[in-house]
Amino acid sequence: MPARYYYIHRTAEEHLSVESLEHLIREKAFENRESMPNNFAQTISDSFMARKAVMMFKDSYALQFINTEEIGERDKQDIDEKVIEQKIVQNIKNFIMTFGNDFTFVGNQYHLEIYEEEFFPDLIFFNRELNALVVVELKMGDFKPSYLGQLTTYLKILDTKVRKPHESSSIGIVLCKSANKDFVEFVIQDYDRPMGVATYSTAEEMPNRLRKALPDVEELRKIMRKGIDGK
Repeated sequence: MPARYYYIHRTAEEHLSVESLEHLIREKAFENRESMPNNFAQTISDSFMARKAVMMFKDSYALQFINTEEIGERDKQDIDEKVIEQKIVQNIKNFIMTFGNDFTFVGNQYHLEIYEEEFFPDLIFFNRELNALVVVELKMGDFKPSYLGQLTTYLKILDTKVRKPHESSSIGIVLCKSANKDFVEFVIQDYDRPMGVATYSTAEEMPNRLRKALPDVEELRKIMRKGIDGK
């Protein structure tokens, strides 16, 4: 019964055709609704690899090594994606263990250039299981559709300039603080590159039992100042 209500709701919200509804049922959208919103089924031609990609990424990640709870309100206003990115890079082993299996760190602020235009994606990994580069874009706030356009540009350049001939198409992940999953699923299907949107939580949003071995507040202050000053 819950599955029936789910498909009725999706049909009404998105004005689905019979063909689109049948596609959702075939792809077991109800059973996979807790997975990360993505377009892998449409953009990865090998259905087996598409399922692997769905299973590889989580809907939400707990980045317990990022702790901003004790930072003053003025400092909090200065926390941005760069600060979180630097903390992830410093704790890259922990991040990879959180993110999943078979990930290798390639670089952060990775320089991409095409037609004299330069871009710097936040984090790039390589996943051995998927045989693909994975670019992760960090966002502090709510999901915005424009993030997918930005990610599409990075993926096109990666596939054109960086990807090896034997590798699969690059995959993009937007990692933001919050996202309306149904809305993400609705807009992401129109993009022709493999992408997904996940959320993350930091240390202050977790129960006390998860707050062990967190970075010292003074250490985080130094990292923040370094990120703000650019030194």
